[in-house]
Parts: sequence; C-alpha cells; structure tokens
Amino acid sequence: MNRPLVALLSGAGISTDSGIPDYRGPDGLWRRDPEAEKLVTYASYMGDPEIRRRSWQMRRRVGALAAEPNAAHRAVVELERSGTPVRVITQNVDGLHQLAGMPARKVFELHGTAREFVCTRCPARGPMQDALARLDAGEDDPPCLECGAILKPATVMFGEHLDPVVLGRAAAVAKACQIFLAVGSSLQVHPAAGLVGVAADHGARLIVVNAEPTPYDGIADEVVREPIGTSLPGLLRGLAASGTV
Repeated sequence: MNRPLVALLSGAGISTDSGIPDYRGPDGLWRRDPEAEKLVTYASYMGDPEIRRRSWQMRRRVGALAAEPNAAHRAVVELERSGTPVRVITQNVDGLHQLAGMPARKVFELHGTAREFVCTRCPARGPMQDALARLDAGEDDPPCLECGAILKPATVMFGEHLDPVVLGRAAAVAKACQIFLAVGSSLQVHPAAGLVGVAADHGARLIVVNAEPTPYDGIADEVVREPIGTSLPGLLRGLAASGTV
C-alpha cells in the first residue's frame, strides 16, 4: 500500500525552541523595532553602506548559525525515516531541517538560506561562516573577492522575489500531498501562505499547528495550539500509530 505524501510548511515558530526569534510574532523583532526591518530590505541594504554594516553585525551577533535542531525538527525526520514520503516547505532560513537529518532535496527553502552568502553581481557563493570570519578579521562590509561587488546573505530580502523554481516545486507538492501541516507560521506572508489553500483545494487534510490564530484556521481539519516542541512530535507519532501515514 502506498503511503500518503505528507507536506509540512514550517515557519519561525518551529525554530523558537532552538533559540531563533520569531520576527513577526506578537513580541517579534519587526514589531519591537521597525527600523530593524531595513537591515533585511534589499533597497536599503544595497543603497546604504551603514545599513549593510549594521546588517552584517546583526548576523554576527544573533548567532543563528550556532542554533541546533529541536524536538520538532527531529520528529519530522523520524517520520521521513519511517518510510512515509515527507516534503518540507519552509519559510525559515536557518537550515535546521537539514541539520536534523532531512535530505536537502526534500526541503524547499522559500526564503533562501542564511547559511550562505551570494554576490549581487557575479555567481560567487560560499558559506556564511567565511563572510563572518572576514568581519572578525576587521572588515565591516566585506565585498566579493571575485569581482568586488556587494555581498549579501543568500536569503530573500524584503523587496526581492522568491525563486520561481523553488516556489513551483513547493506548489506541486501542495497539490500532490494527502496531508498538509502548517507549523509555526502566521500564514500571513504570501505566496507561501497561499500554499495552504492550494493543498486544501486539492483535497489534502489540513492541520494547523500555531500558537496564534491564522487566516486558515477556518478551513483546517485540525488546529493545535499547544507548544510545537511537544505537540508536533506527538501529532506525527499519533498519525503513524493510527496508520494514517
């Protein structure tokens, strides 16, 4: 018997137990300090050297690269390794799904990754740790070593478009899955949030796991408000034990 395809859309809430803040939540950074949003806005970053310097210092200070996967990330991997086909569509840039053991080809990073840098002019790309090491060595706005242009994290900043290839693959998963879990996402940022409706329209069972209400709670088959670190592992194991997946 073929097992149903499980798609999991993850937002910032799945990573808060790993020490990474929820930037959009009720106490999120963007709400507490609207000026901080400029640090991840493409036009501001490209046009203002001081914004770039502050943005690099933020990445150096936050320490997101030191974060470790938590029980929720590991539970997703446990389900995948049990033989259930699982695909992760994530709004996060922390790479924790892969660090937990999800194969990279099964993770679609809608907003890119903070674990790498890219050049804004040439194809140069590399580990973020290398760029941060240059900050430690005294550079405050490290240029591309290949062409001298501006470097940026390999994330989708405000004002940039999502990679259409990644988005297309995520949409295909949303259409094909039988179970769609939206975990730790406010479901207010599009086009990512729209994948929930796509899955529901194509007959998927929809489960929303989030501390706060979302715009899609009304069409969900199940809504879970308990902390993600404990509720998601229990939920996934319950689906497996019941023979649902």
